[in-house]
Amino acid sequence: MFNNEEDKTFYEGLKNHLEGNYQHFLTEINAVRAGRANPRMLDKIMVDYYGTMTPISRMANVSAPDPRTILISLWDISMLREVLKAIQTSDLGLNPSDDGKVIKLYVPAPTEERRLELVKMVKKFAEDARINMRNGRRETLDLFKDLKKQSKITEDDLALAEKEVQKILNSYTDRVDKALEQKEKEIMEV
Repeated sequence: MFNNEEDKTFYEGLKNHLEGNYQHFLTEINAVRAGRANPRMLDKIMVDYYGTMTPISRMANVSAPDPRTILISLWDISMLREVLKAIQTSDLGLNPSDDGKVIKLYVPAPTEERRLELVKMVKKFAEDARINMRNGRRETLDLFKDLKKQSKITEDDLALAEKEVQKILNSYTDRVDKALEQKEKEIMEV
């Protein structure tokens, strides 16, 4: 369709934009507590580790030995109090306990009302991701329209580009929809 390398880079730029949005969406929904212990719940919690804000996963082994418990084994025990404080002040609503070496987090099963709130939250994350993806589509199409105005591509090329851009967008929005559906099932599971 296009002979120009510049035209092909528009597609790559769009794919990079969409992939970035998709990965951000996955990060957001993975941090949502779904009633099961998931070490990724702690991904957004940052601890002052000798002057540098650091995620817990980079300063400890974090595991989920069963569906209701998360274990945090710190590599530097002197950071125990700071990690406990960071977890307590986070929006997770979990109360950590420790034995001086290992931190345990017990994840209670959410109520039906809380599960519905969580589903609403992940749906909002999905919609935000879709909006950002559509913005990427619009920006890419604007680039192709500029090429058309400059007579670098024909009307037919523009129509083909619009179809290709829409096809790429649809593949990513389908991925968002599938991840959302899976997360909803996980949240609503009792």
